[in-house]
Amino acid sequence: MKVFIAAMPNEAQCVIAHLAGIKESFIHGRRVVTGTLNGERTAVVVSGIGKVNAAAAAQMAISELKAGLIVNFGVAGGFDPAMNVGDVYAIDRAVEYDFDLAKLNGTLPGTLDERADPYIPLAVSGDWPARTLGSGDRFTDDDSDLPLLRRLGITVRDMEGAAIAHVCETAGVEARIFKCISDVHGLGPMTGQFRANISRCLDILANFIRQSAAEN
Repeated sequence: MKVFIAAMPNEAQCVIAHLAGIKESFIHGRRVVTGTLNGERTAVVVSGIGKVNAAAAAQMAISELKAGLIVNFGVAGGFDPAMNVGDVYAIDRAVEYDFDLAKLNGTLPGTLDERADPYIPLAVSGDWPARTLGSGDRFTDDDSDLPLLRRLGITVRDMEGAAIAHVCETAGVEARIFKCISDVHGLGPMTGQFRANISRCLDILANFIRQSAAEN
């Protein structure tokens, strides 16, 4: 089964709107909507915001829904001045940038204890441009993270994707991540941009899901 994981209900609705024969349930406290998308059995899980929520949802999708492919999608911040609000990117590698064992063993921030580098690789499909995603448990207008993001080559930031990639890699389940840029660094406070642009980006995501389903 293909399982989509979204942090927020309004993001999840971008897929649910295209499902046929939907059924809704709650598994371990998380909303799950199942149905068919372009004839394929599909589920949507609303994880909640943050890495722990995302990791728990991914493991539930694997253990309870027997997911063969997990797709994480949603809005995210952009840290490349060439980006525009509404751009959609495929993620080819993800980093938990707020995981830091540097003082203990000298590794780069984001390097999990069981890994040699910070990057969790991801499959990319279609013609969407690929970027590096950084996930951390904070949404902020503070620029204090910017040097680290640049050091790690992160140009897209969210609060869930890398945790989902981490769980999927450990479990041997394929993961794909797509993000729509709702706010771009340098164009004003990112919180304000997010609030102003969220509706537009959700429309773009809904069209992206419809187009991707038709192609696959």
